[in-house]
Amino acid sequence: MYKKNKEDMNKSLEKKAGLLNNDHHHYSYNYFPKMRLRRLRKNTAIRELFQEVRLSPKDLVLPLFIQEGIKSNLPIDAMPGIFRFSPDLILQEIEDCVNIGINAIILFGLPKTKDTHGKSSYDDKGVVQHTIKLIRDNFGDKIVIITDVCLCQYTSHGHCGIIHKNEIDNDKTLNVLGNTALSHARAGADMVAPSAMMDGQVKRIRDILDDNNYTNTLIMGYSAKQASSFFSPFRDAAHSKPSFGNRYTYQMSFFNPREAAREIEADIEEGADVLMIKPALSNLDLIYEAKKTTLHPIAAYSVSGEYSMIKAAAINQWIDEDLAVTESLTAIKRAGANIIISYYAKRMAEILKTN
Repeated sequence: MYKKNKEDMNKSLEKKAGLLNNDHHHYSYNYFPKMRLRRLRKNTAIRELFQEVRLSPKDLVLPLFIQEGIKSNLPIDAMPGIFRFSPDLILQEIEDCVNIGINAIILFGLPKTKDTHGKSSYDDKGVVQHTIKLIRDNFGDKIVIITDVCLCQYTSHGHCGIIHKNEIDNDKTLNVLGNTALSHARAGADMVAPSAMMDGQVKRIRDILDDNNYTNTLIMGYSAKQASSFFSPFRDAAHSKPSFGNRYTYQMSFFNPREAAREIEADIEEGADVLMIKPALSNLDLIYEAKKTTLHPIAAYSVSGEYSMIKAAAINQWIDEDLAVTESLTAIKRAGANIIISYYAKRMAEILKTN
């Protein structure tokens, strides 16, 4: 009796210590000194052999700001090293992407004129539409052209939708978003990405694209886009800071992971081809859950604030910039992202090329 109790106690202790191998129904005594995990890290060749997650330039999408009416590229104060491009000078940037192995970009337009309804967003001669045609004429299918579909850069008030009685009118905004996406598809965009966080935006865009024979144009939903402090440098870059109020009534709260799951489910039902989580680093859990619970490709947006934090720390020599970039983007890939949108895309591709 005593022997049996002792055996049961030993089993219990071993199970707690992680020594019980349930798959084979026997005990596995693979603990120190026999199990030495440092053997897997002995030298560079061995470490590379057993590397579990690998980044590739093909995983990366470079965001580009295109500003109408400028003759030279303008630096962005809040994002050192990032520029607002003139449409006529964008081709060299695209050439650099292609040469280094990046085959996808996402365009954000900054128009000359703004109004309360963001009419310039769907102008067939608008800054994004013109740039799409220019890139397509020069690069054909060598580059995947994704376009942001939102109104914040095009409205005089800086909000992502049409204002009615000091509130965002969700349903009126849908028509403008649909027309904007259609104009991008007509210009030659491969994929449109609605980021306004209006209910029903993916369905409205899918319907208008299909009705106009653009059934092959992909939609990447900004499925779980949060009202985040990490967007601040972008608002400087895109001239899109709201003139009043905030975006809390349409961008979702970072306190609510279940609500994020509902947003993702809604985009799937409405016809999104790709699901995006934004920001990336503060939402690795959401990226993981989306990867685990859906069969859709998952995109993650490593946003302007993530870029600016690393860049500022690197400028002050507080961190190794290349290592920080590699670590942060690998974490996003490790969480489950198939596609990583990052302002560091070019630098990351260069790092990968030299290693």
